[in-house]
Amino acid sequence: MSHDDVIDHLAEIAPGSPLDAIRRARPDAREHAQQSFLALLEPAEPGELALEQRYAIAAYVALLHEREAEPTRLSAFYLELLADAAEPAVVDAVRDAAAAGRASGPYGGYRESALQDETLLGPSARVERGVLGEPLAAALEHAHLLVLHPRDARPESLRALVDAGWHADAMVSLSQLVAFLAFQLRLVHGLRALAAAPASASAPASASTPAELQEARA
Repeated sequence: MSHDDVIDHLAEIAPGSPLDAIRRARPDAREHAQQSFLALLEPAEPGELALEQRYAIAAYVALLHEREAEPTRLSAFYLELLADAAEPAVVDAVRDAAAAGRASGPYGGYRESALQDETLLGPSARVERGVLGEPLAAALEHAHLLVLHPRDARPESLRALVDAGWHADAMVSLSQLVAFLAFQLRLVHGLRALAAAPASASAPASASTPAELQEARA
């Protein structure tokens, strides 16, 4: 699936709209976001982390951020990418895993004694291996850790990925993918919220000119 700018597509930004002008005012940032999407989700040489697995992780992470029962435009986008690359059973398994793992978060414990009162424990993920297989299931569990237990993500957390057969380059790509998705989700949600805001709420009140003030005093 090809889009000139995937964030514009996900945020439904029309060419020539005020939001389009805002994004085009920062061309470097706009281009960097698009190139990051291409590098992480549509690389010419996927390597150990196959395209199907990248789409599965992306759909899972997007669904973890959902608060509604039905997928929004963003998670539906990644589910569609996954459906184009994988069997329906895989798509269903990813949706089921995300539904089982969805929580409020973020959770995690502080090791610093002064902050331990702010420790918040929460559920961890256990993804069924049957349809997805050990490597992808372990990758989804690690993605859950990064999204909902960021304070618990430590070097020893990578042990499960190593045991599942992942190598260093793939683990780096996995972490980069989850980090990019978190950025993309926040940006798209922010842009959509801005687009939905009333014009009067987003536009600053116009300042009165000196002539208008003089007329008001007369």
